[in-house]
Amino acid sequence: MKFGIVGVSNTLITFAVYLLLLKGFGVWYLAASAVGFIAGATNGFLLNRRWTFRGHVGDALTPVRWAIVQSCGLGINEGLLYLFVHDARLDKLLAQAFATAVVTITTFFANRAWTFRSQPPVAMVDGDV
Repeated sequence: MKFGIVGVSNTLITFAVYLLLLKGFGVWYLAASAVGFIAGATNGFLLNRRWTFRGHVGDALTPVRWAIVQSCGLGINEGLLYLFVHDARLDKLLAQAFATAVVTITTFFANRAWTFRSQPPVAMVDGDV
């Protein structure tokens, strides 16, 4: 439930920035998407860290792990957006919606499993399977 609320707020921020830059200022759609993505992702980090994954015992690498996950998410988002607009000939807003859906799911699981994990992974010893 908490993740859903954070996700909706991220999506609204992402789309508001994207739409404002794209339609209001005529910014190239991939640049507008990147700026919107960064704004939404930053909101997500702050809310998820303080609320959704509150039980997480943070360390100095949490922001680094988050940045890696979000950078990958941004790359996936930009790649999908380009493919949807250029190859599938979708409308830029619809293409952004589809890309956002894929990236939201992907980054949630990566953040839950790695960025905001509640305990460090167990180290394997030789012979463990």
